[in-house]
Amino acid sequence: MAKIKKILIANRGEIALRIIRTAKEMGIATVAIYSEADRNALHVRNADEAVCIGPAASSESYLRTDKIIKVCKDLKVDAIHPGYGFLSENADFAKEVTKNDIIFIGPSPEAISVMGSKLAAKAAVAKYDVPLVPGTEEAITDITEAKKIAAEIGYPILIKASAGGGGKGMRIVHDEKDFEAELKSCQREAKNSFGD
Repeated sequence: MAKIKKILIANRGEIALRIIRTAKEMGIATVAIYSEADRNALHVRNADEAVCIGPAASSESYLRTDKIIKVCKDLKVDAIHPGYGFLSENADFAKEVTKNDIIFIGPSPEAISVMGSKLAAKAAVAKYDVPLVPGTEEAITDITEAKKIAAEIGYPILIKASAGGGGKGMRIVHDEKDFEAELKSCQREAKNSFGD
């Protein structure tokens, strides 16, 4: 494997700062990406190079694989560290990174496919008779069906977007009267945070 000389951190905030600090200790140059809203963030100021990747909405900046890959090519980046959340659990992103001859610092796309999807992970461990929290075997989009399953499980319940990660796309529902509003809120957050 080739020596990594420069990495792009496809994240922001504290996680990006930790990656920058470690990379500097290892003698690796760092590239931060940022949205317009994060222009003055600490990770932007502490990286060796920083590139604005788009508007404040993460779907237009931190989740834009095409822009991130372009920055890597333009700046001759060897590897991408996704941090957590955002694209760290996106198998398509990991595949695109490796397809472009960039090292993905993280699990293989295959491992992400299984463990990045809450439903696929649940199915994978069910084969080994691991005790599981009661829930569904597949994504549910029908509200009536979802309410029925929630009633069978019993409140309180946790609504979890299958594509969510990093604490996004989750809602605790204590009472059936709040179910629909919390489900819609969870769906909106998952769409805005993960594009799914």
